[in-house]
Amino acid sequence: MTPLRARLGRVGARLGPGPGGFLSWWGHSLAAWLPRSWRRVLGLDRGRLLLAPDLSAPSANDNDDRPALQLWREDGDGLRDLGRMPLPSDPDEALGDLPRWLLLPAASGLVRRLALPAAAADRLRDVLAFEIDRQTPFAAADVAYDARVVRRRTDGQLDVDLVVVPLARLHVHRNALGALATTLAGVDLAGAGGAPLGANLLPPGQRRKVADPWRRWNLALAAVAVCALLLGLWQVLDNRRDAADAFEAELAPRAAQARQVAAERQELVAIVAGQAFLDRSRAARPTTVEILDELSRLLPDGTWLEKVAIEGDQLVLIGLSSEASALVRRLEPSPLWRSPALTGALQPDPRTGRDRFSLVAELATRPPVPAATGPEAPRGPDR
Repeated sequence: MTPLRARLGRVGARLGPGPGGFLSWWGHSLAAWLPRSWRRVLGLDRGRLLLAPDLSAPSANDNDDRPALQLWREDGDGLRDLGRMPLPSDPDEALGDLPRWLLLPAASGLVRRLALPAAAADRLRDVLAFEIDRQTPFAAADVAYDARVVRRRTDGQLDVDLVVVPLARLHVHRNALGALATTLAGVDLAGAGGAPLGANLLPPGQRRKVADPWRRWNLALAAVAVCALLLGLWQVLDNRRDAADAFEAELAPRAAQARQVAAERQELVAIVAGQAFLDRSRAARPTTVEILDELSRLLPDGTWLEKVAIEGDQLVLIGLSSEASALVRRLEPSPLWRSPALTGALQPDPRTGRDRFSLVAELATRPPVPAATGPEAPRGPDR
């Protein structure tokens, strides 16, 4: 198991404790999509250096009594054998700045698979401390242990590997490293195939944290990238504002022209509607020619008209007639008006020997003609 996958597995089981676990898992998940070369440059996949002292064989140099040291490097490319070398007197100069881990042989410890509730993920080491006495032949105070989350079941439980190594065996291998033992970032146990399990048996207080030499550069580059991103977003926003202002300035004359056209159109609609109303009003009342023709037909021969007026919906007749009292009876049958009546008393005219009269009638209105609904609507007959 590579360090990146091991961290993802452990962090993935710690999503519950709070935002720290989620953010770490999210960051490593995003980093897993990057190419390995990019992860190395960004310091996200530096890997680790695995050390295994050979207690049974001396160094290749017969004059050197220091034990031989087997080296492996584990990173995103997997586990690579770096060969053997004598135990260095200056670890920092000989081994570089990679995190150093002691890799114990598989026979040095025990691995027990346990099923635990999902709530135990928050305090996995504390929970497993009470299981050591029952699951192994050792007491909790006599072993170094760690837990490795294998998978999360669909029923909510966790499959956890309890990794246990007696402290006596751990001390033998650590003491064989000499001064190098104080520079260890962790202790792992080899699996059945020789690959590390991905556990850390070193107590948290004894783990050495190796500072990433590129960390400051990465943070600086990240800050520069964030500033560049914000600057780019601001520039895009400013460009969009300028484009919006230019578009608004270009649209303003057209909008004013469109408003003027809309106002003229509304005025034209109002004129057409008014004209149509007048036409309907005229069509609903009899025309002057029809009224004069009807009067000439109904009035007796001895009747002279001095005034014929149409005032609103009223017809006003003033004149002289030898049969003034019979005018109402003669005009009543006409469909062009209704309710004819004399106004005032009849006044004899001594010059003509006829009676002067004043008569009014209410003009009759026809049913309104429906307005045309389209350009092809038929027109009414012209009068």
